[in-house]
Amino acid sequence: MSDGPATGGEHPSAGDSDGGEALGDADVRDSLPEDLDAAGYVGPYLFPNNSRRRIAGALYLLIGAASIVIALVAGSDAVLVNGGFVVGGAALIGFGLYCLQAGWDLAVDENDALVAATREVGFPVGHASAQLGWRGLRSRPTWRILLYSNQAPPDRRGLVLVDGVDAEIMGCFVEDNPEDWTGLEA
Repeated sequence: MSDGPATGGEHPSAGDSDGGEALGDADVRDSLPEDLDAAGYVGPYLFPNNSRRRIAGALYLLIGAASIVIALVAGSDAVLVNGGFVVGGAALIGFGLYCLQAGWDLAVDENDALVAATREVGFPVGHASAQLGWRGLRSRPTWRILLYSNQAPPDRRGLVLVDGVDAEIMGCFVEDNPEDWTGLEA
């Protein structure tokens, strides 16, 4: 254990055997690695594409097929290879097929989804946020766009679901803003 303050996974306790002074709960801090800390990031963010699932799916298919071939080549009297290889191989092939069909190409980014959602709600948009979710058994990507009108405070708000493959509007809900923002004005 290091002599410095705890970072990341180090958690000193009161019974440390190295004779150092024990740190209290308030002294232990956890931090994100630099590559995951978005606070200092400058520039456009590229959301990962769902089509990367196809790579994993192809690997599952190959490993599953190899397991079945090994079981067939080894025969029934093999010591280290048994029927579990066939069952495991079949399960890997099944999951690999699922990964291949669930690897939709995310053709609509958050900016395109925001433009489609703005057209759908029918009011000028001020603040908005986008979240990517998946719907259905086939995990089709869907953007969830929350929009507020551009008044201060906003008069209206809307939630729009935009398909991440072809930008089709899956649903739209618009209402008067029920939130009370009177105490937050500067």
